[in-house]
Amino acid sequence: MAHARESGRARAPAPAREEKAVDPTQLSRELREAHTPDLHRRRWIVGLSLLGVAMGQVVSLYQTGILKDLPDPPGPFDSARVDASDYAYKRLQTPDALMMVVSYGATAWLAAAGGKDRATDLPLLPVAMGLKILGDTLTAVELGREEWRDNKALCAYCQVATLASLASIPLAFPETRRALGNLLRR
Repeated sequence: MAHARESGRARAPAPAREEKAVDPTQLSRELREAHTPDLHRRRWIVGLSLLGVAMGQVVSLYQTGILKDLPDPPGPFDSARVDASDYAYKRLQTPDALMMVVSYGATAWLAAAGGKDRATDLPLLPVAMGLKILGDTLTAVELGREEWRDNKALCAYCQVATLASLASIPLAFPETRRALGNLLRR
C-alpha cells in the first residue's frame, strides 16, 4: 500500500465517504410501509410524476396516430393543434410527448429510489431528484411559453404536467436541502 510522504511523515488517507445502501427486503418494507415526512412527500412526487407520464402517454397516442383527437377543457387550449404542429416534432426527430414520458418517468424513479433515510445514507439521490424536478419545471414553463408563441394556444395535457412539476418543488425542497447539507459536511 503506497502512502504519500511529506518530509518523511506518512499521510493517512482521507476517510472514505460511507454511503449506506438498504438491502432489498428492507427497501421494499420502507417504501411500502414506513411513515416519515420525507417518504410522504416522495410518494406525492412519484404520483405527480406519474401524472406527467400519463399526460405524455395520452399526447403520444395522438402524436403517433393511435388517437385521432385530443379533447380539451374550455380556455386557451387547442391540444390537437399544438401537438400536431412543427413545435411538437422539431426536437430529435420524434414526437415531443414521448420525451415527456421518459423524463417524468426518470423523475418518478429518482423520487422512489433509496430508503427512508436516504438524505443521510445516500444524499446524492435527493439532490439529484431536487435538481431534476427543478429542471422539469423550468423546461415545462419554457415549453409552455414556446407553445403559446408558436401556436397562440396551449396543450391542456402539457399544462397539467407543468402544474405537477410546480407542485413537486415544495415537496422536494426539505429532503433536498437536508441532503445537500449532509453532502457539504462530508
